[in-house]
Amino acid sequence: MVEIDGPLVEMVRRELPLPEKASIRVRVGDAREAVESMRDGAYDVIVLDVFAGARTPAHLASLEFAEQLARVLDPSGWLVANIADGPPLKHARAQVATIRAVLPQACLVADAAVLRGRRFGNLVVLAGRTPPPVAELTRRAAGDWFPGRVEIDLDRFAAGATPVPDASAVASPPPPAGLFGNRK
Repeated sequence: MVEIDGPLVEMVRRELPLPEKASIRVRVGDAREAVESMRDGAYDVIVLDVFAGARTPAHLASLEFAEQLARVLDPSGWLVANIADGPPLKHARAQVATIRAVLPQACLVADAAVLRGRRFGNLVVLAGRTPPPVAELTRRAAGDWFPGRVEIDLDRFAAGATPVPDASAVASPPPPAGLFGNRK
């Protein structure tokens, strides 16, 4: 695990310590720098849930970063990426195109209203080099406390969006005023 906020890591270690035998290592640092130093194929699952405030930084939303994630992912592994966006889902569409450029087998899981571009929310991309377990994901998403939908037609969802290189990457959009306590 990589977390940029060192004081937060120390507080969690102090207040919510992991069991002594837990094989979880927490690195304090920037996610991109950490991933760039990792071994090829070293991870079965990578969960990308990175926010600075309520936005994902631009350097973690680019094709070059996605290439690094794919490099450190085991060939049969999965990237699970949380993307926050709202109407018209321009950022999410670009992120789907960016991730699929390196991990082409993918699906999206989200609230139906978010997938339709009707409201701001989270979309979770599951991507790898083998087909995702769509039937199981669909069953689980439908049975959740807050039912979700699984989207598999990502060519249609991406709607012509292209992978985003470092040179044109931008941070995710800010949430609407009042959401998550955001007053801006």
